[in-house]
Amino acid sequence: MDAESEPYVRLASLRQLHQVMADMNTARSLADTLQSVADGVVSGLGYELACVNLVRPDGDLVVAALAGSSAAEALITGRVGPRAAWERRLNMGEVWGALRFIPHTEGWILDGDEVPQWHTEGPEPRFEDEWHPSDRLFAPLYSPSSSGGELIGVISVDRPRNGRRPGAWGREALQMYAFQAAIAISNARLRANMQRALVRLEREQQALRASEESFRQAFEYAPSGMAIAEMGGDQHGRILRTNDALSRLLGRSASAMRRYSFSDLVHPEDIGILLRTSAEGGRAELRLKRRDDSFLWVSMRNSVVADAADGPRFLLTHVEDIEERKRRELQLAHRASHDSLTGLPNSAELRSRLGARLCGRPGPGAGADSSMDAAFGGPALGTGFPGPELHGLDLPEEHLPGTVLHDHHVHTVAPDDEADDGAKGLAVLFCDLDGFKSINDRYGHHTGDAVLIEVARRLTSGVRDGDTVARLGGDEFVVLADGLGRADAQDLAVRLRSAIIPPIRVDGRPVRVGASIGIGWAHCGMTADEVLKSADQRMYIEKRSRAKQHRRAG
Repeated sequence: MDAESEPYVRLASLRQLHQVMADMNTARSLADTLQSVADGVVSGLGYELACVNLVRPDGDLVVAALAGSSAAEALITGRVGPRAAWERRLNMGEVWGALRFIPHTEGWILDGDEVPQWHTEGPEPRFEDEWHPSDRLFAPLYSPSSSGGELIGVISVDRPRNGRRPGAWGREALQMYAFQAAIAISNARLRANMQRALVRLEREQQALRASEESFRQAFEYAPSGMAIAEMGGDQHGRILRTNDALSRLLGRSASAMRRYSFSDLVHPEDIGILLRTSAEGGRAELRLKRRDDSFLWVSMRNSVVADAADGPRFLLTHVEDIEERKRRELQLAHRASHDSLTGLPNSAELRSRLGARLCGRPGPGAGADSSMDAAFGGPALGTGFPGPELHGLDLPEEHLPGTVLHDHHVHTVAPDDEADDGAKGLAVLFCDLDGFKSINDRYGHHTGDAVLIEVARRLTSGVRDGDTVARLGGDEFVVLADGLGRADAQDLAVRLRSAIIPPIRVDGRPVRVGASIGIGWAHCGMTADEVLKSADQRMYIEKRSRAKQHRRAG
C-alpha cells in the first residue's frame, strides 16, 4: 500500500469500525451484544479470529462469543478459564497501552494451562513484524468508571488478515473498540438485569396474589380452627377473624368471636401459658371455653405475621382439638400412678405426694451448711409449698397446717410423742389387714380381690376430702392426713379400724378381716421412705400388741 492510498484505506476502515460499533450498541440482548462484539473485531478490525471472554459472578471467565471459525466456536464456546490464569496473562508480555501482547517466544509457557484457546494455522513468520501462529493479543474490558472500573471481560484476537502485528493505528483502533465494547456490554447487562428484575417483580406480584388467595382459601376451609388476632398495644390478643372450623369447635359464631380476645376464653389456670405463647409465638396446650361454659383441650400454635415497616402486627393462630388425646393421656397417667385393682394411688404416687409435702431439710439446730443450702435454693425447695415467695409475709401459722415459718423456711412439724401438745402435723397411718392371707388361701384370689376393693372403699369413705388413701401393695394401705394432732390421728385410726371390721360379703359369703394401724409422723429432714418405715414399725408394734392381747384373752 503506497503512501497516497493509506489515508483512504484508514478512512474506509474507520467508517467500517464506526458501523460495527453502532451494530453492537443496538443489539437487543446481552448474548447478541457479545456476539456483535466478536463479529465486529473480525469484520471491522480485520482479524481472522476474535473471542469474547466474560467474567462470571464467581470471577472466572467463560468463552461467551467467538467469530471467525466455526470449528473453534464449536470447540471452546462455553468453556471456562480460571481467573488466576487470566490474571497471569494480563500481567505478562508487552504492554501496548491498554492492550497486552504476548509473543510466541514467551507464550509457550501458557500452552498447558486451563484457559480455553485456539490458534490459527500458518507458516512461520519471515519478517520481524510478521504475526506468528502462537502470538497472543488481549484487549481487557473494564466497566465504565472514573476510577478505571472493574474487569468485566477480555477480547482475545488472532492473526490479522494482513499477516502483520498491528501497528500504532491498529492498536489504537483495538483499544478504542474495546472501550466501546465494554460500555455496550455493561449497558446490555444493565438492561438484562432490569428486564430480569421486572420479570421477577411481576412474578412476585403474581405469586403474592396467588399466595393471598391460597391463604384465604386455606384459612377459610381449614379442617382445624384458625384465627387472626391483634398483636401489641391495648388490643393485644383481640380476635379479628376466625374460620368456620374454630366457630364450630367453640360453639360461637364468627361475629361473636370478634367480641373476645383469647385471654377471655382461656382457662384461668392456663392464662400464663397463653401470654407466653402470644408474646413469643410457638406452641402450647391449654383449655378454651366453649359457649356452654365447658372447657376444651386444644393445641394452639401462634405465628407472628410481621409488617416490613411497622414490625410485628398480627398473630396467626392455629387451634386443634386435642380433647381425646388429653383424655387418653390422663387415663395413661392415672394407670401409671394408681392401683389397677382398687383405683387408689399406688406406691409411686404415694411417695410422690409424701415427698412433695416434706421440707427436705433438718429443722432448728441443724448444721449451718444445710441451713444455708436451704436458704439459697437447696434441698428445701422440694417442699411442695412456696419457698422464696413466702419470704417477708406475715402469715399466721393456722394458714399452713402442719408447718411453721422458721428462718424464712417452711418446716414440717409433728406432735410430741409423749403428750398432746396441740401441735398439728402430717400423720401417716400404715394399715395392714389381719387375716387376709387365710381368706386368700381358703377362698381364692377372686375373693381376696373383692375384699381389697371393699376395704379401699371403706378407707376412702372414712377420711376427709384432701386426705390420701393409697395401696402400698398386697394387703397394705397407707393414709396421709395433714393437720392432725396426736389425739386426732388416734381417733382416725380407731374409726378406720372400726370401718374395716364389719363382715364383707363376697358371692353371698361373709368374710372378715381385721386391721393393724401404725401412726407415723413426717418430721423435717425425713425422706418419704423414712416416714413410711417409721409408720410401718409402729404398725408392727401395734400388731404384736394386739396379738399378745388376743393370746391373753384366749
